[in-house]
Amino acid sequence: MRAQGVKVDSVSLGEIERALAAGYDPQTCPDDIVFTADVIDAATLARVSELHIPVNAGSVDMLTQLGQVSPGHRVWLRVNPGFGHGHSQKTNTGGENSKHGIWHSDLPAALAVMQKYRLKLVGIHMHIGSGVDYGHLEQVCGAMVRQVLECGQDVEAISAGGGLSIPYREGEEPVDTRHYYGLWNAAREQIARHLGHAVKLEIEPGRFLVAQSGVLVTQVRSVKQMGSRHFVLVDAGFNDLMRPAMYGSYHRISALAADGRALENGPWVETVVAGPLCESGDVFTQQEGGMVETRALPAVIPGDYLVLHDTGAYGASMSSNYNSRPLLPEVLFDNGQARLIRRRQTIEELLVLEMF
Repeated sequence: MRAQGVKVDSVSLGEIERALAAGYDPQTCPDDIVFTADVIDAATLARVSELHIPVNAGSVDMLTQLGQVSPGHRVWLRVNPGFGHGHSQKTNTGGENSKHGIWHSDLPAALAVMQKYRLKLVGIHMHIGSGVDYGHLEQVCGAMVRQVLECGQDVEAISAGGGLSIPYREGEEPVDTRHYYGLWNAAREQIARHLGHAVKLEIEPGRFLVAQSGVLVTQVRSVKQMGSRHFVLVDAGFNDLMRPAMYGSYHRISALAADGRALENGPWVETVVAGPLCESGDVFTQQEGGMVETRALPAVIPGDYLVLHDTGAYGASMSSNYNSRPLLPEVLFDNGQARLIRRRQTIEELLVLEMF
């Protein structure tokens, strides 16, 4: 991805170090890594100062702490315009119920701190949630233009943030990228005319780039009837794929027979798919709020496999060791060739931080 020109929007020291390990070099390409957050801890502050990594600040306090350590640093301002949008309330990153960004009316205070510490303004960032609603997007683009014009500062760039979705459900329309770009480009052009010079447009399409590249393959370990509900229990849990339990997110599920039999020709059953964890919420077929639902699936037996699709984004990255379960291995298929890119975590590695 680095070779294709993709840059890194990091949100932690660990992500910065991953980017460095992948060959990103902020010394030779200063804008290849940016650090975006609402708070910054001492260790991360020291690292971004050392490497001169631009900081996208989501709070005035963060600007003060950065300025005290690294006066003259290049910064973005993440602005909360007072409204937001998302496929779930948990992914809505704008408005007064969101912790993200500098509240739009606090922008003068942020600029005063920047002036005090001679911080260099790179641009304005406005990410207000995930999913694409074009009518709502027009409001965001308008808010971006107003913020830049009203702040009275020069900028090199504006950032549309992230949130570009993919069609998780059958029949959903993919994002119209031309329309999406057209709205943001019109905002960019209006800002450029006002400033009298070219302005860059940045976007953070992480999920859009990788979500459809990943699947989670899990084995059926038990099939049982619970009253009127047909349950299929698999060996993967929400520690492996958190999105359904966290957001009620939908992932398409298909079945593979261990013995090669043609499952699509057999009976289909309304099925609840659940995992092995000691939590009632460890269910892959649920709505937001935890309402369990069924999915029409071929009849399977223990030993068969289920495939959860479109897990390339917020799959492995949100996995955990809950219930002391090791992290899964990851296999990359590239031009038909399989390659292990993350080995399975061992029990010994789980215990190593506690045995000293």
